[in-house]
Amino acid sequence: MALTADALVAELEAAADPLAHPNRHYRGDARVMGVRMGTVFDIAKAFAALPLDEIGRLLDEDPYEARLAAFCVLDFAVRSPRMADADRASCFRLYLDRHDRIDSWDMVDRAAPRVVGGFLRERPRDILFDLAASPDPLRRRTAMTAPLAYTRPPHPAGIDDLLRLAELLADDPDPLVSKPVGIALKHAGAAAPDAVQAFLERVGERLPASVRREARAKLP
Repeated sequence: MALTADALVAELEAAADPLAHPNRHYRGDARVMGVRMGTVFDIAKAFAALPLDEIGRLLDEDPYEARLAAFCVLDFAVRSPRMADADRASCFRLYLDRHDRIDSWDMVDRAAPRVVGGFLRERPRDILFDLAASPDPLRRRTAMTAPLAYTRPPHPAGIDDLLRLAELLADDPDPLVSKPVGIALKHAGAAAPDAVQAFLERVGERLPASVRREARAKLP
């Protein structure tokens, strides 16, 4: 199998059935090929060794599923414990440099925790706060989703930053952002319940009711 963007796209096209899989959750303007999500993930996993320049070419593709597959490839690639740190840095940089190719929440959710959050686990996390201040809700979603990496295994300094980001975004009006605030707080509640309880006592009234419920889901 050729490890190229063209080969991956050809497999997606071969699996496409737009009538069976219209992927209506995608709200962007690009073409929808009509590939079942599980199939997108399976194809991306088979291409986990795709060279970085080919991932970049995949991100140049218009179809939604092709770009989603690119972020899946990044996610699968950085899971390897044998990946060199320099290669993890390159994946991290590619995600941020090509954030303009993200036009759906699932691209963020698939890659941000491991590709961005995982890389920053023992590094300064200033970039997350820069993203949290972006006018683009999908960049703010990256800021709030990447810190999921610090909840398993628990990373106290990372969870502190997760809570700081959640406070910054607590009253974000866009559901693309408010929903991951709740999800991040839920998982942080399992890892650091006292810290999340204190957070809710301090800023809970600013949170939508649905986010408060989510945040309390894993508290004792």
